[in-house]
Amino acid sequence: MSAALLGPPTEMADLPACCANCPALQGLEQEVAALRRQVTELRCEVGYWKSRHADAAQRAETLKEQLAQAQGQVRALQGRLFGRKSEKSGVSDRSNELFDPEEVAVGRNRRGAQPGHRGHPRRDYSHLPVVEECVPLPAEGLVCPRCGKRAAMMSDSEDSEVLEIEVRAYRRRIRRRRYRWTCACDPARRTLVAPPPPRLIPKGQYGISIWVHVLLDKYASYRPTERLLGHLAEAGLDLAGGTVNDGLRRIEPMLQPIYQALCARNRQGDFHQADETRWPVLTVLDGKRGYGWWLWVVLGVDTVVYLLDPSRGHEVPQSHLGMEASGVLEVDRYSAYKAMTPVKNGSLQLAFCWAHVRRDFVAVGKSCTEWRPWALEWLGRIRQMYRVNRERLRHAPDSPEFHQQDASLRQAIHAMRAAAVGELSDPKLCQPRRKVLESLEEHWAGLVRFVDDPRIPMDNNASERAGRGPAVGRKNYYGSGSLWSGRLAAAMFSLLATLAHWKLNPRRWLTWYLESCAAAGGKAPENIQPFLPWNLSDERRVALGAPAPVPSAPNTS
Repeated sequence: MSAALLGPPTEMADLPACCANCPALQGLEQEVAALRRQVTELRCEVGYWKSRHADAAQRAETLKEQLAQAQGQVRALQGRLFGRKSEKSGVSDRSNELFDPEEVAVGRNRRGAQPGHRGHPRRDYSHLPVVEECVPLPAEGLVCPRCGKRAAMMSDSEDSEVLEIEVRAYRRRIRRRRYRWTCACDPARRTLVAPPPPRLIPKGQYGISIWVHVLLDKYASYRPTERLLGHLAEAGLDLAGGTVNDGLRRIEPMLQPIYQALCARNRQGDFHQADETRWPVLTVLDGKRGYGWWLWVVLGVDTVVYLLDPSRGHEVPQSHLGMEASGVLEVDRYSAYKAMTPVKNGSLQLAFCWAHVRRDFVAVGKSCTEWRPWALEWLGRIRQMYRVNRERLRHAPDSPEFHQQDASLRQAIHAMRAAAVGELSDPKLCQPRRKVLESLEEHWAGLVRFVDDPRIPMDNNASERAGRGPAVGRKNYYGSGSLWSGRLAAAMFSLLATLAHWKLNPRRWLTWYLESCAAAGGKAPENIQPFLPWNLSDERRVALGAPAPVPSAPNTS
């Protein structure tokens, strides 16, 4: 019975005296009071169970969200385990296996040269040596089938060329001429002998061309030395693995002055990019467990430097750039860069990578089909921002076209920021999407730093590409087997990447430098400044930029 049916309470003082002492009425009043207490208790229970139901519904929603996250993580882990190991997308998919109807509708250019492309000129092989081969006609083809007379040879010929390659090892036999004194000025003097040619490894049998070939094959082609030795053995050159290993150990100190000069040059400038990757060093180090070291790559204005260190902490880039570092450092969102003292002091500003932000939205879209439209919408915003920024950089900074595209870029960024703030204000936003947007908000200042400074790229793909080669080498020869080999790898990676930036031929440069080391007695020259790419003369730069000629065996006949 509800309280409305019971009506308002009746006081005994309002009743007539004859009714006040009526037992039936008193019983009714007691029953009404009991019913009122029961109604109050039921109301409390209703409120309690309503709150419990709300808690259960909230818990059910939370469990559903956790289940969706767990299923998304399972899909992501299955993709890592069984899916493709590269971020390269297919022809109809430019969102890392995330279907984008807009991009598929627009279409994609076919591979190869596009319509209107002028094409590339024919390659010039005139620098290669020529081996002439005369092809005569068979004897029966020179006789006329009617009269039997022979054909006469003409002075000209039909010429054609075919490119061939031959790996040929040879022995360089050095004949040092001896001379006899014909005078009697000094009886102790009897003969003269020409000085021996300098050798890179004192008393070593292998020439400089072999060491250049070994270094380039290992650190430019990322092939294990054992495979190279097997390949050379097939060509008739059987090199001892222990001798090659000992020779590389002797060459490592010769490259250290060049490596230190590259590091000093790399610190200059006010813009850098950095990244890091694993690099095993199979040596025991006091205070360190395991063999996991780290290979850091730092891109400067005109140099690339690799730093090998057992730590992945902020001390590595901080010690390289210095405590007084200033300018901009473009990196991913790894926390070690944020812990650098120059960053905390404000002298060094961090610019973050939009490619990593894009991966966050791709991961959310792939984890749950319901979130895929949301992820594709954000990917479209990022794609539009890339497109407008590319158009902006095609024009001069003071041109009207640049200012027009700059205004469009700032408008797109403002709309993206407003969309992120609006979604974060929704208390019902699921945790995976909220986590991505919170990370976007946290790194926003570093992400938009490229707007005011057009020289800053939107991502650190250049530094990641610089680490791709060593990552391939890490898979092929499992890092380095000793500390000296790790130092040699860091020096060679730095040297080859810097020579590529200056468009210098590494075979020519290494041959020139190692010949100078051999002339110095098997050690680095006292003055390395002439060998540095930024100190080269125009003539030397042209000579080192051309392809290296193919060595041919001397004619000993």
